[in-house]
Amino acid sequence: MPARATVRNTGSKSSTAARVAGSEPLKISTPRKPLIHPLVVFSMAFSFFMSVSAEVAGVARDNPIQLDKTVMHHGAVQMDVAATAEGGGTRVGAVMSAIRQRIANRSLTPGSKLPSVRAFATTMQVSTSTVVDAYERLVAEGVIASRPGSGFYVSGQVVPLALAEIGPRLDRAVDPLWVSRQSLESSDATLKPGCGWLPPSWMPEAALRKGLRGLSRAEDAALTDYGTPLGFPPLRQLLARRMMERGIEASPDCIMLAESGTQAIDLLCRFFLETGDTVLVDDPCYFNFHALLRAHRAKIVSVPYTPTGPDIEAFAKVVAEHRPRLYITNSAIHNPTGAVLSPVVAHRVLKVADQFDLTIVEDDIFADFELTPAPRLAAFDGLSRVVHIGSFSKTLSASARCGFIAARPEWIEGLVDLKIATAFGGGRLSAELTYNVLRDGGYRKHMEALRARLSRAMAETGSRLRKLGIEPWLEPQSGMFLWCRLPAGLDAAGIAREALAENVVLAPGNAFSLSQSAGAFMRFNVSQCLGDRVFQTLGRALDLIR
Repeated sequence: MPARATVRNTGSKSSTAARVAGSEPLKISTPRKPLIHPLVVFSMAFSFFMSVSAEVAGVARDNPIQLDKTVMHHGAVQMDVAATAEGGGTRVGAVMSAIRQRIANRSLTPGSKLPSVRAFATTMQVSTSTVVDAYERLVAEGVIASRPGSGFYVSGQVVPLALAEIGPRLDRAVDPLWVSRQSLESSDATLKPGCGWLPPSWMPEAALRKGLRGLSRAEDAALTDYGTPLGFPPLRQLLARRMMERGIEASPDCIMLAESGTQAIDLLCRFFLETGDTVLVDDPCYFNFHALLRAHRAKIVSVPYTPTGPDIEAFAKVVAEHRPRLYITNSAIHNPTGAVLSPVVAHRVLKVADQFDLTIVEDDIFADFELTPAPRLAAFDGLSRVVHIGSFSKTLSASARCGFIAARPEWIEGLVDLKIATAFGGGRLSAELTYNVLRDGGYRKHMEALRARLSRAMAETGSRLRKLGIEPWLEPQSGMFLWCRLPAGLDAAGIAREALAENVVLAPGNAFSLSQSAGAFMRFNVSQCLGDRVFQTLGRALDLIR
């Protein structure tokens, strides 16, 4: 193709004027170097950029979960894209992960501007809507901030988000919170024979989903409004009928819903106790009783627990000497021993309580695990000086927080005021979900199957523990716990530490004992002991401690 002709300036202003006037012919010449049109430059740059992007896309196709490190530049921000997809490998998750990683290692500092939506979409080989979704989610989390008309920026104060897995805390003292912290903070790969709840696969997941679908069709107020002070009336009516089956007479007006069994005890401690008041517990008892009472600055005393209830002679002596304000206990399926209160001991406990004006808090959280109903202090007492509490975190869902308190009317009045002062409204969604599941016939069938499953697990776990020289203190009638004595001379806390190093959480006895007299005992949750790994780890820990 012939070169484009150009006009060359060969003279002064006068000669130029003459040429314009036509007095001198124009001199036409071919330029030494052809000029490149700006569109050609842009086209070449764009082709190069797309070839680089294609390489990135090839890496992403070969390994969709983790991209190779690629440098992307936007203004003053340079970001290595090592996007480990989260949330099951979604594209939105990959974008979020790439940004979080750079923020975590300080490649992006507070105030840095993020790439534009379009630029980041091109680099990540995703749609702009994917990047918009990722940015909006990060804004909602407070990781980045949106400035209208300017773009997205890293927030000024960034809270670290899961920068590394939390490892076992081997240096912590085995106190009442030790087992809870290890169980709640551990990963899904950790085995938890020391925890106090069932595996997710044992819970009524189908019934919960059905209940949630029913809740989604409820009136608007159920989804958005506060609950009534006493709690969802239909659930309280249902609870009154269920309590009647166990011999406890309580009208719905004498039942107040709480967020959980733990919140129920917390409210009762706030209601009954002053700083320094004495509270009596069993030895051993549920370890969180210790932690909660210490949070209320109560003085704690204990009484030895036997296979039929508290040692009644020791009980009478401790009550007479210390004059406790409260006695907190489990009457049916005692935690951690699995023991059951006998009618004779129940009557003697109530007699001592009446003599010394002692209020009893009866925690009945394991009621639905019973094969045969055991005596209830609240049934014998008629809710005079006994407060009866329960929840559904063990049988229904620990996520749907719902518990209750049954007590005499004047106490319920005061507790309602206290609940409003500390929590205002109740959890209406959880209450209605619990009601939807409980009133369905599937819950009873679920519990029947669960009780049978626990019985089988109890027999299997007991047999395997005996082969290791670990003996159950008693054979529980029902429930999920085995309270066991270790071989002579072995310390439960040391064994628990060795097992934790292999990601197995155990529950050493002294976590349950105020007197620290249960160092040779350990609680096992039989539902969490299925499979070989628990017993293999336990055997190695026993050998190391011997």
